[in-house]
Amino acid sequence: MSTIRMGVSTSILLVFSVGSPAAAQSTGLDDLVGARAGQAEQAIQARGYRFIRGEKGDDRAYTYWWNADRRQCVTIATMDGRYRSITASPAPDCRQRNAPWRPDGGYRPQPNYPSRPGSDWSDNGPVVGGRPVQLGLVCFGDGKKDGLATGSTWTWNPRRDRYEYGTYTETRPEVFDASLMVQLWGDGGRIRLPKSLVPPINSRGANGWWDLYDVRVNPNVITASYRLNGLNKPKVIIDRRSGRITVQGFSQYAFRGSCDQLGSGGRRF
Repeated sequence: MSTIRMGVSTSILLVFSVGSPAAAQSTGLDDLVGARAGQAEQAIQARGYRFIRGEKGDDRAYTYWWNADRRQCVTIATMDGRYRSITASPAPDCRQRNAPWRPDGGYRPQPNYPSRPGSDWSDNGPVVGGRPVQLGLVCFGDGKKDGLATGSTWTWNPRRDRYEYGTYTETRPEVFDASLMVQLWGDGGRIRLPKSLVPPINSRGANGWWDLYDVRVNPNVITASYRLNGLNKPKVIIDRRSGRITVQGFSQYAFRGSCDQLGSGGRRF
């Protein structure tokens, strides 16, 4: 695999988030989740945030707001006219270059940060196993996986010639807001998954990180895969022009999201 050429000189960490609200960085806007979008904008502005930009997803819209006093960017996902989620985002999402930020779960790269054995930190960014990270991504979007649903119903029992009342369990797809982290270097990389995208039976990552295999970096597309268990080996496709990411695994396991990076010219990164 050839050296990854980035649109900016420093390594930037991007995150694909399926974050849990309890673990995410506080934005001071948590009470507005569920509010009508048009009515809540004044409350957001009153708390020191200003609108930066917006974009459309598959079934929801995303807006980005910046608070200069807090040095904080937030992403608001709106669906059916209401705020579905409000999450802390990296400063570049709000077109701010030098502000500190904390992605999913309070993760914050720093010297000797404890992500896995062999990881370290240099002036140019993270170093994993002695290999400098050449490209880091943060992308927000929608996660999907199989879930179990239970209920009760009447069913016909031919042996007893009668209807009987009982319970049932069935598999249904679950859809949720999500974020992921990706780091790439010369011939490999890793992906950091939120708990929502880790099945009960898994091959165990390292502090939430999973090794990427079959990494292919082309001028416009990056592809890779990772191993959750014997059956589920999701494929990762990242479009470097649009910044869109697709993760597709076994059955309903999937993620769709968007990454953002400034100063990328014809490509996003």
